[in-house]
Amino acid sequence: MASTTPITRRSFMRAAACAAGALSAGALMGGCARQDDPAPATSGSGEGSGSSATPGQVVITMTPGSEPAGGFDPLVGWGAGEHVHEPLVQSTLITTDDNLEFVNDLATSYGCSDDGMTWTFTIRDDVRFTDGEPLTAADVAFTVNGIVNGEAAEADLSMVQEAVALDDVTVELRMRRPNNALLYTLAVVGIVPEHAYGPDYGAHPIGSGRYLLEQWDRGQQVILRANPDYYGEKPLMERVIILFMEEDASLAAAQSGTADVAYTSASLAGGVPAGYDLLVCGTVDSRGISLPTVGPDHGPVVIEGDMAYSAGNAVTSDVAVRRALNYGIDRDLMIDNVLAGYGSPAYSVSDGMPWSSEAMRVETDVEAAAALLDAAGWVPGADGVRVRDGVRCAFDLYYSAGDSTRQALAYDFAEQCAALGIAVSPRGASWDDIYLRQYADPVLWGWGSNSPVELYELTYSDGWGNYALYESPEVDAALAAAQAQPTVEASYPFYQRAQWDPETRTGVAPEGAATWVWLANVDHLYFEREGLVVAAQKPHPHGHGWSLVNNIDRWSWA
Repeated sequence: MASTTPITRRSFMRAAACAAGALSAGALMGGCARQDDPAPATSGSGEGSGSSATPGQVVITMTPGSEPAGGFDPLVGWGAGEHVHEPLVQSTLITTDDNLEFVNDLATSYGCSDDGMTWTFTIRDDVRFTDGEPLTAADVAFTVNGIVNGEAAEADLSMVQEAVALDDVTVELRMRRPNNALLYTLAVVGIVPEHAYGPDYGAHPIGSGRYLLEQWDRGQQVILRANPDYYGEKPLMERVIILFMEEDASLAAAQSGTADVAYTSASLAGGVPAGYDLLVCGTVDSRGISLPTVGPDHGPVVIEGDMAYSAGNAVTSDVAVRRALNYGIDRDLMIDNVLAGYGSPAYSVSDGMPWSSEAMRVETDVEAAAALLDAAGWVPGADGVRVRDGVRCAFDLYYSAGDSTRQALAYDFAEQCAALGIAVSPRGASWDDIYLRQYADPVLWGWGSNSPVELYELTYSDGWGNYALYESPEVDAALAAAQAQPTVEASYPFYQRAQWDPETRTGVAPEGAATWVWLANVDHLYFEREGLVVAAQKPHPHGHGWSLVNNIDRWSWA
């Protein structure tokens, strides 16, 4: 393989920046539940009495990775970055409600031309930025064009050719190609002021959203204050303090009473500090393993110029192995073992969403998995590991070495695979090292968003997340048709067809190409101070951070 400079995961994630929104909530997994009567506080907890709630203010801990590297700049990554969320300090054209249905924010109306090549938005005429200047269609056009033409932008608006302000309240988005996924991106793209945008905007943002940035101490905290001139409903929570800290420090913040909401993990969730409840939020935060579908003779994969990656796997290139992995894994057992029950079985990157397919679901059937391997000629060897034509049914499984949950999932997966006669060797590594192996070895990833964009990108032949290197003209055609539909509702059957089409018997479902083995949707867990009323949550996407505070303005103290 040629010597390369590893790319970051963010460069693969640009389309994943499209996240919040869907037009149906019938099968959603979202919402949060509280577990009352918590276990006694762990030793040294300080009885959770370090401080009491402050009216009108809430203190929340988030992971250090939640701090926006480029500041609060939507033209870089704020809101529509790797972990998508509402931008808070800026307004968006549209947003989503608790049922993930699109609703207007700045927009008063919008629509698409019959050919799908022009979207027209009419916006409010009563909105001002926090410096007193009016927000007009020119600011919307400036923001969209800045993302379209910006090399640092993580939001994916590549389907847009240009945005043009027709007058102060009307903007047209002229498309390169029809793509209704545009709406998912616009639901999280904050509008910035053309007159006040510059190199230091991320550190000193001027917006028109529900909150102002009062203070940012890099590496430590962010303080938001309610915007007194906000055009919408007045925020109930006046001041929001976000503390960035590692998991053990987050626990200590709850134990000492410093934080009102502190993120935690399944391994620590049993020790709820006194004065707190455990808040359990459902997610589409999925853990799954990519399975290269081509053999090692495939040759290197070249991504972006001279960046070449080795590709192909002698074992997972056999569809029988990939299907056996899907059928042979007991996901419920894995969730109990690794997540202490705080999760749900995952079968796809979009479980419970209106574009998901029932064909992705599988029931654990170890005997069926063994029969698939037997029929494919994988014979148990003397050491219990199957062999075919001198090739051992064995492969490495890469995971992020800094993630204890992924490590535990990887080892549990390996243990279950051993019972099938498949030898899996977990390999903890840095992401830079993992990226070099992502097309040659199975990798345990975390994905999931409230949009079908990741389904598209992980499945389409040229998708930035097609680590399986699976190519199917029928699947590509279904995915392209999905994005070209005039409404998002009309796209759902095409996304489902890409997962499994019983007529052509093509798709990525376990019955078909089985390009991934999905394991679990991981619940997001928080210690929540008693007396705090956290508003109903949308399903949380991948990323344990800002999605929690999408509706912080509706939180209150009892």
